[in-house]
Amino acid sequence: MSTPLIPEEVRDHYENQQDEDARLRSGSGLLERARVQEIVRRYLGPAPQRVLDVGGATGVHAEWLLEDGHDVHLVDPVRAQVERARSRLGAAHARFSAEVGDARSLAVADASVDVALLFGPLYHLVDPDDRVQAWREVARVLVPGGVVLGMAISRFASLFDGLAHGILFDPAFRTIVTADLATGRHENPTNHAGWFTTAYFQRPDELAAEAEAGGLVVEAVLGVEGMAAYLPHRAERWDDERDREVILDAARASESEPSLLGLGPHIIAVARRAGAGV
Repeated sequence: MSTPLIPEEVRDHYENQQDEDARLRSGSGLLERARVQEIVRRYLGPAPQRVLDVGGATGVHAEWLLEDGHDVHLVDPVRAQVERARSRLGAAHARFSAEVGDARSLAVADASVDVALLFGPLYHLVDPDDRVQAWREVARVLVPGGVVLGMAISRFASLFDGLAHGILFDPAFRTIVTADLATGRHENPTNHAGWFTTAYFQRPDELAAEAEAGGLVVEAVLGVEGMAAYLPHRAERWDDERDREVILDAARASESEPSLLGLGPHIIAVARRAGAGV
């Protein structure tokens, strides 16, 4: 029997517990999605760029990249998510393709991609050697000077989220948080809905170091949502255009402050393959 691409509990989480597409189109996911869009767009060249979306799930980011005029190839280890992406985007966009695959061993030619996204693999590759291999693989497929944006979950995500939503007062969840802070490894042994699944939570300097170990030149490490992720009335404020801009401005204001990078749930490292003036 072949080794599964991801642990069974991670596959079950995305197939049966969390709809990643719906999460990023509603509620707290709206801030994450908006900030990812603006950060990625800063580093994209003029369309059409050849974008490799590794861990692209059901294509929630691929969709707006296609609308921006880019070519997108999506890779994800969860077959059900790849099939949803193909069904939703394949017929409408000739420039879209998708396949089941492993971030550590991409079925993509050397130096054939302008931009790569690692949004997801760095969460669930709990072994540091596997994470470095994922960075190494995108370095291989990027053209010289090509850019990769890799997103990690902050080491402090469960602590702050648990405090903001009151679940830190549950002793069982507090046990999980204690392990997160000590080791970075997040586990949900009771499979409690809403407490996420097996993952690795990173420190900002660790994220940059692993990208460099993968042979890339790190340009920036950025906080995605910052403290705005824990704003209790964010959902109501988000619907008002002026209030939404205040929330986004707050996230932008702290995105590159080293002392605050781990405050929000997500961190992005921006790196390039050496060459072409890099």
